Amino acid sequence: MKLRNIKDVKKFISVLDTCKRDVYLKSLQGDVFNLKSSLSQYIAIGRLLEENGDSLELFADDPADEALLIGFLGELEKEEAEDGK
Repeated sequence: MKLRNIKDVKKFISVLDTCKRDVYLKSLQGDVFNLKSSLSQYIAIGRLLEENGDSLELFADDPADEALLIGFLGELEKEEAEDGK
């Protein structure tokens, strides 16, 4: 799933912490960050906040984790749409 610039980083990390298995962030350049690692989280969050944040993709090993992340991203889109009104 494609990611967009995530404004609430703490909430994003909180959702990642609830995931049971590994979650990865992949860039077009081939970089892969395991978001269950604190060090990788810092690097990946920096990438999300950069201009190329829209080109990053999120992958989860567990379908339940993927559903959780999709729900989180759906909430973000809904909040952005409401803010844009």
